[in-house]
Amino acid sequence: MSVTLADVAARAGVSAATVSRVLNGNYPVAGSTRSRVLRAVDELEYVVNGPASALAAATSDLVGVLVNDIADPFFGVMASAIQSQIGPAGDHDAEAPHGQKMAIICNTGGSPERELTYLTLLLRQRAAAVVLTGGTVEDPEHLGALATRLRRLEAGGTRVVLCGRQPLTAATDGAAAPGAAPGGAHGPEEDPGPAPVALTFDNFGGARRLTTHLLDLGHRRIGYLAGPAARTTTRQRLDGHRAALAAAGAAGGEAGTPEAERLTVHGGYDRASGYDGALELLRREPGLTAVVAANDTVALGACAALRERGLRIPEDISVAGFDDLPFAIDAAPALTTVRIPLHEAGARAGRLALGREEAPAGRTATLPADLMVRASTAPPRP
Repeated sequence: MSVTLADVAARAGVSAATVSRVLNGNYPVAGSTRSRVLRAVDELEYVVNGPASALAAATSDLVGVLVNDIADPFFGVMASAIQSQIGPAGDHDAEAPHGQKMAIICNTGGSPERELTYLTLLLRQRAAAVVLTGGTVEDPEHLGALATRLRRLEAGGTRVVLCGRQPLTAATDGAAAPGAAPGGAHGPEEDPGPAPVALTFDNFGGARRLTTHLLDLGHRRIGYLAGPAARTTTRQRLDGHRAALAAAGAAGGEAGTPEAERLTVHGGYDRASGYDGALELLRREPGLTAVVAANDTVALGACAALRERGLRIPEDISVAGFDDLPFAIDAAPALTTVRIPLHEAGARAGRLALGREEAPAGRTATLPADLMVRASTAPPRP
């Protein structure tokens, strides 16, 4: 059942009239009271315009696109491709039943709390569709709250697409958000419905192929610059890297061992993290012959640090990235990397969001990750 004004009032410890005054903004209310009411609205995900069931046929022309950082080309390429399918730039018929929409880019900054807040706001705005891009935090509490919000969006007529993100598992779907009733956010009678459509990237397979390439060249002392800990993309790429090392019997292949931890440095997905991380890897292992980075931006930062230390790429040390962002081929030397089909994934997500493409079998499709061998990797010096 839907959350009511009375539910919000009970959670905030005020009258229903006070809740109405806060939401309408037409009567002065004490600051502390206003904060309690707004916190209760967020916690219960109260939809100001009424129960979601009444909105199923009244969605707006908004499509929410959630990104970690729009300045990051990884997200920028996907967001642009999504918008190309839903906005004026698309070549679809604007008079068709699923005509043009307006994309709203929601920059989360990697914050799980901000991600949930945006979803609640999009629910209130009756968004026609929501596309969540990139990986997420591997935290059961957050994943439970996320699943609850996505169910509510879909119950209100909003299409939900995950782009570059793993599908919600059965365990995640059944998790309760903080403050939710047992059996789901609104009680045991809530029907979870079908899982959101998910377009995933083969991060594990791509990372394994990349490290295998370095091993085939003869490298055995390979450092890894990982992304932020406890994020799905970070884990998948690091697991693929270590799987290749383990298969070859190389150092660092067994997770949790001192050697694996010594040859891995976690950081952000930005250039500064690559720069600092490469210096830390050299401090830990001066005999490194190759560095694998979590993405291409991190790889460029690593290249800068290595050059400042007087190391030539690839003559003295090889460097590889991930994603094949637009600048990777123009780096000097051109960057060996793994190509993720960011534009294709975004365009497909846009079509799915508007119902212009059928959902894949099982509501999940894994997109390929292709190895791109370029000049930044070579056999180690004898």
